[in-house]
Formats: sequence, C-alpha cells, structure tokens
Amino acid sequence: MRVNIEWAQHIAAIANTGLYYAKDHYDRERYQQLLDIAAEMLGGGSNAAPVTVRALLDHDDGYITPKVDVRGAVFNDGKVLLVQEAGDGLWSLPGGWADVGDSPAGAVEREIREESGFQARAVKLMAVDDRNRRNRRSTFAVYKLFFLCELIGGEATTSEESLAVDWFAPDKLPPLSQGRVTEAQIGRWFRHWRRPDLPTEFD
Repeated sequence: MRVNIEWAQHIAAIANTGLYYAKDHYDRERYQQLLDIAAEMLGGGSNAAPVTVRALLDHDDGYITPKVDVRGAVFNDGKVLLVQEAGDGLWSLPGGWADVGDSPAGAVEREIREESGFQARAVKLMAVDDRNRRNRRSTFAVYKLFFLCELIGGEATTSEESLAVDWFAPDKLPPLSQGRVTEAQIGRWFRHWRRPDLPTEFD
C-alpha cells in the first residue's frame, strides 16, 4: 500500500502537539496511539523500522528551529481588519501558528477565515520579523510572517479564538496584543498597502 508521507507527518504533528498540551491521562494515551500510527506509516513509506521512526518522533535530534507565526493584513476603505483575541482580550491581525501541511499563504488565508469570517487572498509577503526584536519577548524563538491580503468575500464572524471582529483606521487603533502585533508594525503594513511595490522587509 502506498503511504502518503504528508498525511503521516501531519498526524505526527497533531499527536506531538496533543501530547505537549494534554493534561488528561486518557488523552495522552490516545495521542501516543496516533504517534504509533504515524510511525508505522512513515516507516512503511521509508523502509525504516517503525521503532526507529518512533524514536525520531519522540526526540527531535536536529537543530531547534523557530516556530512560525503567520499574520494577514486585510484593508478596506482605508481601515485594517483586526480581531479581538479570546486569550487576552486585546486586538491583533488575524493569524496564528502555521500548521504542518499548510503553505505559508494557505495558513494565513485559513487563519483569516477562521478568526474573522472574511475570505482573503495573500498577495504579498510584506515582512519576516523576529518576534524577540519587534514584539514582546517569547520563551521560544518565533519568526513572524506578515502578508498583505486582498479581501474577496465573507462577513464578520467571531470564533472560539476571537471575541470581536472590526475595521480600524491607523490613528484609531484599539489596545493591541503586543506579542502578536504592534502599532509600529501596523503602520508599516499601511505603507505596504499604499505602496505595494515596496520590497519585502526582513530581520
């Protein structure tokens, strides 16, 4: 049977994430079972012993790399789309962690749809920021990918992650979730929206 390696990697990512956050014993057992299944699939797809693959999944022996956060700047009538985060009650560009199996553009388009109800298309990578340089410092390294996105449909809809959805002028921004986005960053994205020919910025 042909093994879909991407599916197996996705299952492994879900299982490892679940194990990291799970507090219930039974949930941990279920995620361990998912990890076993992913190891069997990856082993079959690479001709490696599942026990060897499982050891690699349990202990990443490569370099520790930054997590990837994607954020989308969507504009309409001179205003930027922001969502009120359920986690801290502050406002941010819609976005979040990129999932295994998503492209960067696909990840930000999905996050915008899920958090705000609007549909948007990523049209430009405006910047790659180092969170520890630009935002509140994190306990782990994070690269933040900011995309300029074009509004293509939908309507404002809240979710489990968002308490409110609204549009804001640059001089009337609400209290921002500083770890996610700052006023200075939003100012940069307004410049990119007004001048889409500006080059991508990076730290």
